[in-house]
Amino acid sequence: MSDAEHSPKRVKLDLEPLPSTIVDVTLPTAADVSAVEVHEDVTMPERWIHLTFTWAGKHFNLELAESDRVYDLKASLMSLTNVPPERQKILGLVKGKLPPDQERIADIKLVAGKKFTLIGTPEGDEIKDPSQLEFLPDVVNDLDVDFTENPAAATAYKNDQRNIRKVREASQKLQINIIHPLREGKRLLVLDIDYTILDTKPLTSGSLPPAECARPGLHEFLEAIYPYYDICIWSQTSWIWLETKLVELGMIGSSRNYHISFVLDKTCMFTVFSERNGQPYSHSVKALQIIWNHFPQFNAKNTIHVDDLVSPHLTATFHHSIFSQSRNFALNPNEGLKIHAFKNAHTTQALADRELAKVARYLVHIASVADFQTLKHRDWKVVLKSLSPPS
Repeated sequence: MSDAEHSPKRVKLDLEPLPSTIVDVTLPTAADVSAVEVHEDVTMPERWIHLTFTWAGKHFNLELAESDRVYDLKASLMSLTNVPPERQKILGLVKGKLPPDQERIADIKLVAGKKFTLIGTPEGDEIKDPSQLEFLPDVVNDLDVDFTENPAAATAYKNDQRNIRKVREASQKLQINIIHPLREGKRLLVLDIDYTILDTKPLTSGSLPPAECARPGLHEFLEAIYPYYDICIWSQTSWIWLETKLVELGMIGSSRNYHISFVLDKTCMFTVFSERNGQPYSHSVKALQIIWNHFPQFNAKNTIHVDDLVSPHLTATFHHSIFSQSRNFALNPNEGLKIHAFKNAHTTQALADRELAKVARYLVHIASVADFQTLKHRDWKVVLKSLSPPS
């Protein structure tokens, strides 16, 4: 027996950096800042449970932490057997029906050494034709929960022992390919791609050339902020699609006046669990701590994460699909800046979009702030209104 293991009109941006003194940015109280702090180096020891199971006539060993969820059990089983959760039938682990994904392993009261059987057909490793993505729900972010207004919820996420461990594990296994060297003294911009800087649907379906899928002013935006920020692209798609998108858009391998420093994909995200209106729900997160663990020069004082905000009616339309998608700022609410999603790239309304020009003005405006934790990025458009109009 063995153990298995596709060009919009260029937009000119007239930008001036912020004076050294900021007087028009709303500052949070000390309680606002401290309410979501977490000291990740202070954790309680975890109890691990050793399990054994058989599948397809083979024997496997498995270890789960008591802070894990049933979701993690299923994910571990898939990693060992390639049987996706929806095909897994687990026999002999618990009496009756297996509890829901959000149930903690500790609450199931498993006995160390417990043996069970897994039945299920493994999934192939094929890569689907990108044209098939046209028929998937085109909303991938759900930021309807504003964690900046709910420090208690943010604290619960940050202090959850499982989440702390997931950040640590993701940090340990992550290997970052530096595309362009990081520069000393720069801030860090973590930038989403899908529906933030491009309309993903026509790009993946091939219905529009890549340049026509880009949000107006994309390259001008990146060129404007680059003197102040190193740029990380973090997408919740797979690396094979992400690399293709960036090359097709001319963001990598071109002669623009900016450089992408590094890129992260969905493998650097993990699922968290909570409740909403009394009902359990799960979603994926982009934990900035994973980046900070690799690059100590970056932290909450000098990092900002820009992602798109889905409108409420879109959220309702695709509720079931979104259920396990991302409220990406959950673990770092104070570092998140939400912008409107960019969709229907071929329409007159989309071609008139100037969201990135506005974001660029804000990012340049705050670039000299010593500590971004003294800012409330949710008020970024209010701050813009207080600035002198661009000349």
